[in-house]
Amino acid sequence: MAMKIRLARGGSKKRPFYRIVAADSRMPRDGRYIEKLGTYNPLLPKDSEERVKMDLDRVKHWMDQGAQPTDRVSRMLEAAGLLEKKERANLKKGEPGKKAKERVEEKAAKKAAAEEAAKAPAEEPAEAPAEEEAAE
Repeated sequence: MAMKIRLARGGSKKRPFYRIVAADSRMPRDGRYIEKLGTYNPLLPKDSEERVKMDLDRVKHWMDQGAQPTDRVSRMLEAAGLLEKKERANLKKGEPGKKAKERVEEKAAKKAAAEEAAKAPAEEPAEAPAEEEAAE
């Protein structure tokens, strides 16, 4: 049986409250679970001790039995010091869209053209006084 340590949502509409549970991965999110391991209330301030409450001994027990925490729960366990911090890379999510890429390319092209234009006039005035002296 594949076990997960995950969040089960409770609370009313627009007022979320989650139980941290050990459940069979085949069960629905808010469905049957084996054991309640803690609670998570996202409406409380981040520095509040009441925001995340967990029975770390039971969490450790379930992880020893092979239960895998979900991403959100693993972040909470990292904050509690039970797991090592993972390197997370959201390569696709952080990548800009097509239009944004095109705008960046256009901006770079304009900047390069402006630098080129700035160099060209700087060279011409140096030659212009020499031509004026020759004409006299």
